[in-house]
Amino acid sequence: MPPGHDPTEIVCPTCDTPLHDVTERLRDALQASESRFRAAFADAGIGMALVDADDCIIEANPALAAMVGLDVSELVRMHIHRFIDPEESARRLYRELVAGKRDRLRIEKRLKHRDGGTVWTNITVSLIRDGDGNPLYTLAMVEDVTEQRRLGDRLHYQSLHDPLTRLPNRSYFFERLAAACEAPASARRRVGLCYLDLDGFAAVNDTLGHHIGDELLVAAANRLEQHVALGEGRLVARLGGDEFAVLVPDSEGGEQLTALATELLRVLDQPFEVAGHRLAVTASIGVVERPVRGTTPTELVKDADATLYWSKADGRARWTLYDPDRGAHQMTRQLLATALRPALERGEFAVEFQPLVGLADGRVHGAEALVRWRHPRFGTLSPDRFIPLAEESGAIVPLGKWVLEESCRQARHWLDEFPSAAVFVSVNLAVRQVWDSDVVADVAEVLEATGLPPRLLQLELTESAVMGPAGRPLQALQALADMGVRIAIDDFGTGYSNLAYLSRLPVHVLKLDGTFVEGFRDPGGTRREADEKIVSAVVRLAHALGLTVTAEGIESAVQAERLRATGCDTAQGWYFARPGPPHRVVRMLREGPWPAGGPAVPV
Repeated sequence: MPPGHDPTEIVCPTCDTPLHDVTERLRDALQASESRFRAAFADAGIGMALVDADDCIIEANPALAAMVGLDVSELVRMHIHRFIDPEESARRLYRELVAGKRDRLRIEKRLKHRDGGTVWTNITVSLIRDGDGNPLYTLAMVEDVTEQRRLGDRLHYQSLHDPLTRLPNRSYFFERLAAACEAPASARRRVGLCYLDLDGFAAVNDTLGHHIGDELLVAAANRLEQHVALGEGRLVARLGGDEFAVLVPDSEGGEQLTALATELLRVLDQPFEVAGHRLAVTASIGVVERPVRGTTPTELVKDADATLYWSKADGRARWTLYDPDRGAHQMTRQLLATALRPALERGEFAVEFQPLVGLADGRVHGAEALVRWRHPRFGTLSPDRFIPLAEESGAIVPLGKWVLEESCRQARHWLDEFPSAAVFVSVNLAVRQVWDSDVVADVAEVLEATGLPPRLLQLELTESAVMGPAGRPLQALQALADMGVRIAIDDFGTGYSNLAYLSRLPVHVLKLDGTFVEGFRDPGGTRREADEKIVSAVVRLAHALGLTVTAEGIESAVQAERLRATGCDTAQGWYFARPGPPHRVVRMLREGPWPAGGPAVPV
């Protein structure tokens, strides 16, 4: 015991300090801790409230009061549910918390400010237990996240709306379209879509500038929104560029959609006043309407886009309703276009030949090469089914060279077997072959490889191809003619019919289009007389220029005789022989001159 210590005083056995001094120290420490807590509670930047076991607020800090526009005194003794009013799921979790089954609860809650405004908050409610672990109080910490929420809302709005026109954008459109297709579908629920594009918009951009084009888009969007998207759940969206879409989630049938499309055309038909310019634009619209059941957003948009393309192809400034048959044809075209090059590699193409017979002597003078596609799914396809696709895709270049090789090889066989007949082969040449390849070098290479004399090769081009831009095509034709290759103008009379080029271009043969020959089947009447006069004039003109004339589409002996009387040199058609394998030409060569009025070669 320390000297001078009162022997009757109780001391701490550990530090020999009087116990009343320890109690005072603990009391002072507790008071200091409480003071720090109250200071932190009162000065905290986030709202705080202490709630008793009866769910009433017993303490609230100024930050919480300011957050909702109340005084602290107004919050004290307020029931927590009057203040926060949690939804049922949050209320259940709160009951679990006050019962001691959980220690913490977090919710996002929209509070009401005294002035009627909205305060978005993140609320964390923590359980405070007594020394025995029993629930004593709950502490609510409330963070004002209104600005963050507004920023998030703005970003969300911007992500779903076009910044120029303020219309829903492509993402928002697809969200709504997906919702329309995913909603519980009854047998009667339908969905409709109008896909539209402003005709001539590119010209406005190019001539007046993009700023005028942007103002035109805004004006068009305003009209669409004001006149079309009023009620009925419709949505007008800008998909990009000058493309817009109108979604009708619960359509009533095709008539409703076509009426809407008509209204769209009317709305956009009125001129726009833009920055001092009076602009007149039209629209092309693709319309798709069908039951919800059995369709998908992807299919709807794909078909609407295809229908919009049809509308433009049909003349613009109109609406076109989706046609499943036309859609199937378009799908077939796409499949064929994709399969062209692989089909050439797989050897799916074949060349057939149709004889060209001299009308004066009945002999076979040559044969036109006609390519066929032996498609494994669609059967044998004629050139009109795939040649345009080959020209569009560029596959015409390798395909055309292959046809040239096969044709020249076959013509060389005819020459070897019938050297005195000098049968030529006529091969169609697409203008893209002239532009996209060195056709002169290709022809020279093929002729050298097959051993065919150039005079026995005839290349056919259409009038439009020959009369295209001067330069490379003309130079190529001249080089081919200088090589000794014959140049024929196919379907003469259906293109430009500019007779001046006959004296300028290296042309050797005119092939009359079959439309002129049709009149020769007419036993009488003005058409027959007119066609005969036209053909006779063309034949005389061609002969005066040193050209020969071939008639296409001969189907009877009467036609052949009448054409012979006009002076036409050669002819081809089903009357003589249908296109077929090379051996049919061989058989005709062996049989000798064609007998007048004789039967056609069997198919």
